[in-house]
Amino acid sequence: MAENKTVPTRASVNAFLDGVAPARRQADARVALEIYRRVTGLEPVMWGPSIIGFGERRYTTDAGRAGRVPAACFSPRKANMTFYVRDSFPEAETLYARLGKHRRSVACLYINKLDDVDLAVLEEIIARQYAADIA
Repeated sequence: MAENKTVPTRASVNAFLDGVAPARRQADARVALEIYRRVTGLEPVMWGPSIIGFGERRYTTDAGRAGRVPAACFSPRKANMTFYVRDSFPEAETLYARLGKHRRSVACLYINKLDDVDLAVLEEIIARQYAADIA
């Protein structure tokens, strides 16, 4: 069975963030970093070249594939900030409705800049998804 390509590395989170451009994206990534530290109580680890993860959880799919992923994570991508959260927690739709300007997919929340959203609501979404994932 194939291994996950995205695994924890020894790369420096601070060095990665120092290279994030433009400056606004870098500043937003540092704000997100502090939100995740508060929510998880954990220190960040680089997963692959561009995902900042906190903690780890194991999974097994219905097809029997097993692996590990960060328990909580985000990535300051070139196009937008990507938060790896879903809607598998109580009151998800209500929180997303209050968040502000964003896009979603099945497993991601995309935000162009943190000024577009309510940071308290973003932190609540991250906290609730993290709690649901580690339960």
